[in-house]
Amino acid sequence: MKSNTQNAKIKDITEKTLVIGIDVGSETHFARAFDWRGYEYSKKPFEFSNTEEGFEAFRTWIEELKEKHGKNKVIPGMEPTGHYWFNLGKYLQDKEMRPVHVNPYHVKKSKELDDNNPNKNDRKDPKVIAGLVNEGRYMYPYIPDGIYAEIRVLNELLNRAQGELIRLKNRIARWFSIYFPNYKDVYRNVGAVSGLMIPKVAPLPEDIIKLGEEGINRIWREAKLRGAGRSRAKTLLEAAKHSIGSREAHEAAKHEFKILLSDYELQTARQAELKEMIEKKIQEVPYAEKLQEIKGVGLKTVIGFVAEVGDIKRFDDSRQLQKLAGLAIVKNESGKHKGESHISYRGRKRLRYVLYEAAISVIAHNPEFKSIHHYYTTRHINPLKKMQSLIAVACKLIRIFYLILKTGVTYNPSKMIGDIRRPAIA
Repeated sequence: MKSNTQNAKIKDITEKTLVIGIDVGSETHFARAFDWRGYEYSKKPFEFSNTEEGFEAFRTWIEELKEKHGKNKVIPGMEPTGHYWFNLGKYLQDKEMRPVHVNPYHVKKSKELDDNNPNKNDRKDPKVIAGLVNEGRYMYPYIPDGIYAEIRVLNELLNRAQGELIRLKNRIARWFSIYFPNYKDVYRNVGAVSGLMIPKVAPLPEDIIKLGEEGINRIWREAKLRGAGRSRAKTLLEAAKHSIGSREAHEAAKHEFKILLSDYELQTARQAELKEMIEKKIQEVPYAEKLQEIKGVGLKTVIGFVAEVGDIKRFDDSRQLQKLAGLAIVKNESGKHKGESHISYRGRKRLRYVLYEAAISVIAHNPEFKSIHHYYTTRHINPLKKMQSLIAVACKLIRIFYLILKTGVTYNPSKMIGDIRRPAIA
């Protein structure tokens, strides 16, 4: 934790350090070189392309500056501009020039200090970035590798597939609202397996009427579905007979539903494939199976946590994880005024969501966490609101996950309960 403070970062920049400010672009990057005092070595920005030749030219330029000015260390700083920095950052890391990131918001606010002008250009931004690096206002980006890179990419693909499924469900629901509104009286869930089998053959109400009760039931029997029989078929047929849906553009409507159903089946199969892949990969993470020994913590939570955090060994303290999740406590105090504290929200949004869902789950299914939640919300001294208690439980889960993944220790409910501070009531 101490190695990541601003003082430690400033101390890391010495007279032998070459500080490079890089303005990252989609096709072209611009760089400027400075010493630890902010003295510039480059007469003009070095322009290089986002290609292998460009990266090699950039490395040669750096080596020439190092030799000319007697430097033995390089700190390249850049803004995390979308995904454009990935390839350059990995290249620099492989060449033992660990890249650092500066906050784009800090760059925006700092660029007026020199000339009192908010102009943004390829010459100005690298200088501002290098200045922030010299002041120790930077962070170390994490580029996962090995199994952690696999899990992060697979989890991202799985989240996309789930998002696509939600959008497709909404579009299918919209289609039914226009052409078969009564469908919702039979099936609340538009993704029901038996419910989509009939529209696949007979999408419109008149098609279902032609199919008849026997035809509907035959489709379900051939698919060997349970819970769908003559009673459900009769209900669906009655809904079709009394449908108030649109009767225009039927051919186009059928074609639209065919496309929607095809996309839905594709995304469903893709989601199942990705789940199978990621469930196999998570078994390769040391001690990940121990997290599931905590009642209320499922495989989905473990996968989401590992995908967002990566290798737990890169953290010196669980508080770094709390900050990464945007759950660091921000106080509002000035003089005698003491306002209400809140979380920072500055971190990985998806990690924060995973921990929030996990907190709800353990409070509902785990007796130890349920008792902690009850204590937090009912204690006489400084009782917490329900949401505040959920955040406190999420932070407790962070500490437990960190300890288990780092040391391999087994979850101990009694020790966890004993760690909760309960100040004595006078």
